[in-house]
Amino acid sequence: MSVTFAGMLSCSPPPYDVRRPSHLTLLEFATGFLAQSGTLSEFQDGPELCLAIGTPRFSDAALADIAATAGPAAAWLTAFRDYGPAAPARARGRFAVVVFNPSRPSLALAVDRFGTYPVCYSGNHDYCAFADLAHAVPAAEGGIDPQAIFDYLYFHAIPAPRTIHRGVSRLPAAHTLTWNEQGLRLDNYWQPHFAPDPKRDLESSKAEFLSIVGRAVKREARGETKVGAFLSGGTDSSTVAGMLCKALKKPAPTYSIGFDAQGYDEMEYARLASRHFGTEHHEYYVTADDLVDALPRIATHYDQPFGNSSVAPSWICASRARADGITKLLAGDGGDELFGGNARYAKQTVFELYGRVPRLVRRALLEPVLGLPGMNKIKLTRKAASYVEQAAVPLPDRLEMYNLLLRLGPREVFEPGFLEQVDIAAPLIAQRGTWAQSAGSTLIDRMLAFDWKYTLADNDLPKVIGATSLAGLGVAFPLLAEDLIDFSLTLPPDWKLSKDRTLRWFFKEALKDFLPADIIAKKKHGFGLPFGVWACKHEGLRALTADALNGLGRRRIVRADFINPLINRLLPSHPGYYGEMVWILVVLELWLREYAPEYRS
Repeated sequence: MSVTFAGMLSCSPPPYDVRRPSHLTLLEFATGFLAQSGTLSEFQDGPELCLAIGTPRFSDAALADIAATAGPAAAWLTAFRDYGPAAPARARGRFAVVVFNPSRPSLALAVDRFGTYPVCYSGNHDYCAFADLAHAVPAAEGGIDPQAIFDYLYFHAIPAPRTIHRGVSRLPAAHTLTWNEQGLRLDNYWQPHFAPDPKRDLESSKAEFLSIVGRAVKREARGETKVGAFLSGGTDSSTVAGMLCKALKKPAPTYSIGFDAQGYDEMEYARLASRHFGTEHHEYYVTADDLVDALPRIATHYDQPFGNSSVAPSWICASRARADGITKLLAGDGGDELFGGNARYAKQTVFELYGRVPRLVRRALLEPVLGLPGMNKIKLTRKAASYVEQAAVPLPDRLEMYNLLLRLGPREVFEPGFLEQVDIAAPLIAQRGTWAQSAGSTLIDRMLAFDWKYTLADNDLPKVIGATSLAGLGVAFPLLAEDLIDFSLTLPPDWKLSKDRTLRWFFKEALKDFLPADIIAKKKHGFGLPFGVWACKHEGLRALTADALNGLGRRRIVRADFINPLINRLLPSHPGYYGEMVWILVVLELWLREYAPEYRS
């Protein structure tokens, strides 16, 4: 059953001033369609009430017994009584929980390690209101936040804790929010602690890894009416699909998406994995017509603008599975971020080598010489100058040097009146704070921890969860099982990124006898989307795009004199590069039309 929950707790006696059409008050909860699928359970003990969503697994034996006999909400109530804000550290799996006592009054909200069931809130010393969807938070009437729009166009999503609505925050992953007479307090109950074990034995580690992954897949498949798997043909999805066949002891249903566009299709690898494991394979080729239908649905499905373009093929893929009676899909997300699979990890280690050059040589010789006029016209010195330019910038700032919004220039993209309402530096300041939390770890582990927030919690997981929920089925991420995360924290850094800069060396070694060799050797691709190519050629998609972008111009967000060059010059010249910019702008306008049609900067 899909549910939406919301509520409000106040220091004042009822009735509370909620100012919402549904007039939600304490202990009243709206039931309807939720952007995440899950079962809401509640338990009341005296004045205390607990609402819980998801399927937590409690590591504490006493809590596990309570969950088994009285349900997860009862276990959560006991956990918060015993451990306070640290209670969620005793649970694993996907969950969100609300515990409150109207007699004190007090309230506690918590989400899992990756915030896969979002909880949003608004409050001060006098009250705290909450909901699973940002726009459903009672008493929150702050309007659209221009800074959130800028953050969205910078990240292609709005990272927690900010939301699109002023005065409404999203609880960050692995956090507990408590509210009482002292006001609001935010606690980080878990963060990765990397403790590499240099004495690890390779062979026993490979066996342990395979065992953990196998158990995680089997656990997620247990009790499902009909479970299947996404299969892109990469190492992660292929591993999950293969393990699912083993868990089911029969061919597992697998679903793949292709694109009839040069450079965007890797269906052959999905077919290779399917043949290797003997899956019940299903494939579909997405067309431009599919996107014309999908774009408005996807844009308005989320409770705030969300611009990861691969949500479209993910939704189409999930919809095909749902039509076949699949109730849950297993996804391969997490493998890159746990074991070092993204190309930028190797690239950044090369830039870090520059720091070993003596400071005097860098500042007095290399940088002045390579900065001389004409050096950028010679191929060898041009590459050297580019290397020095990037290497001289510290992390995490260096990661954003090619950010599309910054490369175009905010003042070229946005109306001056809009820019007056935002802090251009805010996204980078937030990233520096996240980067600082991993201080003391090795470079590869710091980059992984950074991506656990910005790549997984804020982007890739909401993409897959939103796509599957829109299709009407559940999803699980076996490669993000907590015991696999804990295992990854103990691996030596050069097992993730080897000394010769081989990406996720250990992951590939462990799967050498499980996956086809061609899949282990292939370069990462994923569900890329040829939106830019099609937006230039397909009449319907081009019309939708132009209409949406001109709508943003009328809202005084994007400069009107930027839109025509973007559509008619920049996009046709580099459709893959500028296609992403066009996509996120179109999604923003479609979302605003649905949820804030009158908004103007």
